[in-house]
Parts: sequence; structure tokens; C-alpha cells
Amino acid sequence: QVQLVESGGGLVQAGGSLRLSCAASGRTFSVYAMGWFRQAPGKEREFVAAVRWSGGGGSTYYADSVKGRFGISRDVPKNAVYLQMNSLKPEDTGVYYCAALRDRTDWKLITSTSYDYWGQGTQVTVSS
Repeated sequence: QVQLVESGGGLVQAGGSLRLSCAASGRTFSVYAMGWFRQAPGKEREFVAAVRWSGGGGSTYYADSVKGRFGISRDVPKNAVYLQMNSLKPEDTGVYYCAALRDRTDWKLITSTSYDYWGQGTQVTVSS
């Protein structure tokens, strides 16, 4: 089992920045990648960003909607992953979830149903 706890959400004005953190514990050696997903009211959960956790040189992946604005990073010794969000827009509003993937298949990095473990989520609200 892997336990994930997110923090860092909040209310910010459009154009502002937030940094989300995800603390992992448990069998983190089994994790292949860590991802961030978000879900807005009335919408499906969508991929935001992912980073390879073990091996792969920490390769990163982003949804087109956040490329150039968001940055995902990992700190393996600290069992942590971060999401730096800049130039935030109202459409970035939602609950942000941290997730861990065990399957070492890269195309699965962007699909929420592939992930094995999830945090409880943290609310991000961007006002216009």
C-alpha cells in the first residue's frame, strides 16, 4: 500500500501561483510514476501532469492545457512530489489529486483509471 497526502491548495487570483505538495508513504519502492489529476464540478477527472518516480530519469508529462505554466517535480529521498502552478486561470479551478502508478507502461501515465493509489485531494480555486 502507498498512502498519499496532498497540501497547498487554496484561493488565488487569476495570474497568481500555487505550489501543491504530495507526501507519499508506505511501499513507495513499488511506484513507477506519480501524477496529478484535477476534477472540476460536473466534469470528469482529468490528467494534469506526471513524473516517473523510479528510473527513467524523472521524465515529465503534461496536459496541453497546462504546458508552460505548470511544473511537476519529485524528491525521491523525501518521498514527495510537487506541482508548481503559475499563471493560474479560472479554468484551473478544481480538486487536485495526487496519484501513484505501479504499472511500468508509459501510456498509462495520463489515464486516471490506471493509477493504483490516490490522495484525498486539495481544493484549488482561481478567481477572475
